[in-house]
Amino acid sequence: MAMTLRLTDEENARLDELAAAEGRSKQEILRLALADRWARLHREEQLGEVLGRVLPRYRGLLDRIGTV
Repeated sequence: MAMTLRLTDEENARLDELAAAEGRSKQEILRLALADRWARLHREEQLGEVLGRVLPRYRGLLDRIGTV
């Protein structure tokens, strides 16, 4: 799917710098950034689910540790 992305001159310069430093195309840099942000979002969601299951189980212990 084709897409037009409008960047400021500063953003474009930063993208040029990243692409040159990594030896990648500007398109590849943006695709990798998207993949990274998507993965971070899903890791945070997974962490929230795990904490939602684990914290209630150890609430008493955590409360005791917190008062020491």
